[in-house]
Parts: sequence; C-alpha cells; structure tokens
Amino acid sequence: LQGYASEMDNPSLVHLIPSALQNKKEILFGNLPEIYDFHNRHVIFLKEIENCIENPELLARCFLKRKEDLQIYEKYCQNKPRSEALWRQCGDSIFFQECQRKLDHKLSLDAYLLKPVQRITKYQLLLKEMLKCSKNSEGTAELEEALATMLDIIKSVNDSMHQIAITGYEGDVSELGKLLMQGSFNVWTDHKKGHNKVKDLARFKPMQRHLFLYTKMLLFCKKREENTDGHEKTASYSFKNSLKMSTVGITENVKGDNKKFEIWYNGREEVYIIQASSVELKNTWISEIRKVLT
Repeated sequence: LQGYASEMDNPSLVHLIPSALQNKKEILFGNLPEIYDFHNRHVIFLKEIENCIENPELLARCFLKRKEDLQIYEKYCQNKPRSEALWRQCGDSIFFQECQRKLDHKLSLDAYLLKPVQRITKYQLLLKEMLKCSKNSEGTAELEEALATMLDIIKSVNDSMHQIAITGYEGDVSELGKLLMQGSFNVWTDHKKGHNKVKDLARFKPMQRHLFLYTKMLLFCKKREENTDGHEKTASYSFKNSLKMSTVGITENVKGDNKKFEIWYNGREEVYIIQASSVELKNTWISEIRKVLT
C-alpha cells in the first residue's frame, strides 16, 4: 500500500502511470486497505490469538467473534478477477517497475496481491490441526463451528477464483449478485421450438457444462484446460448461455435418475436436464436454487 498504491498519487510518477490505470486504484487493490486496517489498527485479533497459548480451548472464540470481520476477504477475492484483468493489461508498465526497484522487491506486485487469498486459506488448516489434538475435550464443539465458518468463507473465495476464468461473457460478472455455487455437470437441452431432429440428438449426448449460480443469473460455460508456460493446466470457462433467475423454474426429480434435476425457462419452452456427480451434490444445488427462487 505504501510502495505502490500511495505512489499512484505521487506527482513525480504520475507521467509513468499507464492510461488504462487512471482512476482505477480501487480496482487494482480492492479492499486491501480494509484488510490492512483489520490486522494493523485492530491488532486485537492477533492479541486474542496470542492469549490462547495458555488456554487453547479459547481459540475458536477468536474466530467466531471475528466472523463478520473476516468476510472482508470474500470482498477482496470477489474483486480479484477485475484486479487481475487490469494487472494483465498494465502490469509490465514502467510505473510498476520503478516502484518495485525502489522497494527492492524480488517479486512483482501481483505476487503480493495474492497474499490475502493465501492467508485466508491458512486459518482453516490451523483449526483442523487444533481439532485433531482436541478430541472430545472442552472447546471441541466451538472449534468445529469455527472451522465450519472458515470453510464457508473459503468456499466463497474458491468460487470467486473460478469466476476469474470466465471468458466471453459480455456483461459485468460483478453485477450478477453473489456467486453461490459453481461446478461441472452433464447437461441435456430440450427446446420446444426448432427442428425435431436437433431435439432428438440433444436427448442422447450430454454436453459438459460448468455452471455458475448467482443470485440473479445462472451461467452455462464450457470448461477448457490450457497449458501455461509453467506447464500447469489452467482452466478457463467460455460462456455459452445464461438464464435469468427471475424467470426460471425447477423440477427436482427426473424419472430414472436420482442425480438429475431440471431447470426450465419461459414455461418449459427451454428445458435443461442437469446431472450431478452425486445425489448429495444435486441436493445442495437444489436447495441453493430454491433459496434464490423463493
């Protein structure tokens, strides 16, 4: 924040800032100031954790008490797609090179912008380890609750990280409301309009689709694996179509397969038969969709 964000207001560096970055400090850094503020000005969180060295059974309370505060990480991760897109556009500019040189950092800014994402995933590991050591002792129930809370935040974070990789969607993903669920499914479509032959073909061969469920919209994407320079496979999700949640209906059970459910549109003019990998997964999705619809 001092070596980069503040420097964006430094008159002697203004001419080095690429035009794509003008007035976009909030997009690049997200709510990093808020996270910094939480750990810095409210050093209470650290103090509370340190106080548990003698009484580890009190640790869970620190997390439960700060449940709301820790949601600032969700906000950070939800902005990460926009931040990364902006970084890809202007990360190699002289402005950033100059800041990095002054700080004498080995790594560039994007490595540090990833830190909050990495940190929030570490808390749950700590709590898991604590649980292993505290079978049926005092505070175990609270530890379990604290772990569940952190896993919930991580699920949100994880979903957001997948969302970064959606390509070809014309609108702004951040306007679709909260991302509730994402995952891969077999999908069959059945359109009332159109050629019968298409309908019959569609009935047999499922499409592989990655679904993103938002409060306002359901996106259907096709997952593509790409090899990056580091030979790691990175997934991207190319947008195929979307359904407004305010116009869809749901059929929870499809004859002959308890892993399938239907989402339909416009009074069953378009029907999407969706097959989950397990009954549990199907039920989780149905309950989330039901919450949105009601």
